[in-house]
Amino acid sequence: MTETTDNSLPSFVIGAINLASARLGAKGLYTTDEFFAPLERMLQDAPPSFDPDLYDDNGKYMDGWESRRKRVPGHDFAIVRLAMPGRIYGFDVDTSYFTGNYPPHCSIEAAFVEDGDPTDATVWTEILAKSPLGPNAHHFFENAGKEKIWTHLRLHIYPDGGIARLRVYGSAHFDWAKVGTTQEIDLAYIFHGAKSLAWSDAHYGHPDKMLGPGRGDNMGDGWETKRRRGPGHDWAVIRLGHPGVVKRIIVDTHFFKGNFPDTCELLGAYLPELGDVLSEAEIAASESWKPILPRQKLQMDHVHEYGAGVVADIGPVTHVRYAMHPDGGTMRLRLYGTKA
Repeated sequence: MTETTDNSLPSFVIGAINLASARLGAKGLYTTDEFFAPLERMLQDAPPSFDPDLYDDNGKYMDGWESRRKRVPGHDFAIVRLAMPGRIYGFDVDTSYFTGNYPPHCSIEAAFVEDGDPTDATVWTEILAKSPLGPNAHHFFENAGKEKIWTHLRLHIYPDGGIARLRVYGSAHFDWAKVGTTQEIDLAYIFHGAKSLAWSDAHYGHPDKMLGPGRGDNMGDGWETKRRRGPGHDWAVIRLGHPGVVKRIIVDTHFFKGNFPDTCELLGAYLPELGDVLSEAEIAASESWKPILPRQKLQMDHVHEYGAGVVADIGPVTHVRYAMHPDGGTMRLRLYGTKA
């Protein structure tokens, strides 16, 4: 276990997505007690916050899940449905702002449910043994069994208390064997295993947001960079969910009106051995990848669709570099094609 109150992150976080992200669809299904703070807050994507003067009907308002002080035998637990089936690399059990009300220990069980949610017959497997927690800190735990696929978690806290955030780092599982060789599919969908690996700037929103479901809820649900005051442009390198041939592209600037990019372009490369941590040389090399979509003028709050005659067939690619000139925001990027 690694405990930290700063911005240092363990290696298992790199290249992973948060499978317990409420924005992506994770949901709290059940808890033994949520008297002081509801379970749903523990899954929020925004970092926890604290207002020393904010109270509600049950006491101090806490940004997380918090049970009451237990006066009977036993302990509290909660069941969470992950945003998508996936492999789990590790956890961040975050007790930020919980100082005199954090649980001294936690443990985590996991289950795979083919359809629906757990029942009394569901088999749970412990993947994090009972482990110590401290106040106001991130507690990182690496998962030893990274190849198994899970859909639900059961978080135990001993005996009671509060957790600000639960982050479950891993990768989405998608059965590409069920996809036909001629079937069109979004190669850049986060639920299909796509992931942003490097980017120039993420001041207002992480580039992974472009790869998420739907069209977005508001301007904060896309990738947006700060205003560029010097030369250059903003970019993101994305690992596709599966090697494939990109044939149709959608660039959606939904909600971006005074801050949409002037133009965009897409480059690609077939690099199956490229790791999840890119060196400066590898990032520089991505500027010379083959053009898939030449620079296109963009409009505000608009779905831009590009197909045959505009999208170049450069063969199978594993990674793409999406560039916004000079800066701005893109709500969704869809790269439809066939698997290779």
